[in-house]
Amino acid sequence: VQVVESGGGLVQPGGSLRLSCAASGSATRLDTMGWYRRAPGKMREWVAIVTEDTGTNYADSVKGRFVISRDNANNSVYLQMNGLRPEDTAVYYCRASLGYYVYWGQGTQVTVSS
Repeated sequence: VQVVESGGGLVQPGGSLRLSCAASGSATRLDTMGWYRRAPGKMREWVAIVTEDTGTNYADSVKGRFVISRDNANNSVYLQMNGLRPEDTAVYYCRASLGYYVYWGQGTQVTVSS
């Protein structure tokens, strides 16, 4: 399974971005999919997850600002990010699981700066 993210970029504080992640190479629907991020000098942290039946959960730091969704037909997951803050600056990674297997993308850079 290959996981590829897109949609990162530079945005001003208060702005919005939508990240996309496409997982290819699986003949079946993937299990939980999610987004993680790693800010400069920090450990990678969990941002949001969506289960196979579209249940969602969010880190407290993004709750109310970010929305995760998925397209099961295409094994894709999205992250709509609103009200972006400088502290949201990070490389964002997509994670997908299938049984015992976990797959990660290469990451996409999000920079929030004026």
